[in-house]
Amino acid sequence: MTGELSPIDKAKFVAAKKSVEFVEDGMRVGLGTGSTAAWMVRCLGELVREDGLKIRGVPTSTRTAALAREVGIEVISLDEARWLDLTIDGADEFDGEFNLIKGGGGALLQEKIVATASDRMIVISDVSKEVENLGAFPLPVEVIPFGWQTSKALVEEMLDSMDVLGQSSTLRMNGDSPFFTDEGNHIIDLHLTRIGNPRQLAMVLNQIPGVVENGLFIDICDTVIVGFGDGRVQVRDINDDSVEEDKLEFVDSDNLFTDLSE
Repeated sequence: MTGELSPIDKAKFVAAKKSVEFVEDGMRVGLGTGSTAAWMVRCLGELVREDGLKIRGVPTSTRTAALAREVGIEVISLDEARWLDLTIDGADEFDGEFNLIKGGGGALLQEKIVATASDRMIVISDVSKEVENLGAFPLPVEVIPFGWQTSKALVEEMLDSMDVLGQSSTLRMNGDSPFFTDEGNHIIDLHLTRIGNPRQLAMVLNQIPGVVENGLFIDICDTVIVGFGDGRVQVRDINDDSVEEDKLEFVDSDNLFTDLSE
């Protein structure tokens, strides 16, 4: 099965496979949302079923919760867990200071809450997500439905004073209807091209009435695991400024790859 994967999917898989080595018996683990995180959940499920790993997972979306239950991971709420040992999630972009853009899958609010309630956050990614400056990927901003057009206008007006190249924004759609998050909110995607000061932008966005949260994750990520299409992985840790490299061999597993349609 792995022979049929594209280089990008192989890179996502090896990053996810490497990340579960950091999960220990008895941990409470935040389970991210997205295509790379789905690989991780599958890998964790395999460890639970075949190696007897005992963990409790706190998912960041309804679809991650469904996948976790499907592969045999015990799912609990964040209120039940109260605090997490580790969160593993993907990212749409990351820079050299481990600042992230997340929310391409629409789960940024739960993802940020879970990540900040963890002792450690590990981001898993293929190398294509690494950028010098954030902003090529549209920045998601979650807003409540009431007055969303006013919130959108206020965001666009605020962008005039920010260090960004683009200033356009669009309401995320699901077919012909607005997209709704798990919390019943809308998402406005900001097309900024380049974000010169992510920290400032994140703070100012959250001061706008109607804005619930934004997809800039600042000072949250501790470790980035970067996968490559040839099976190489780099583990980069911001706390000790270290980079470790490994190479994983691909082993076909019907249980792992069956029905994975990310």
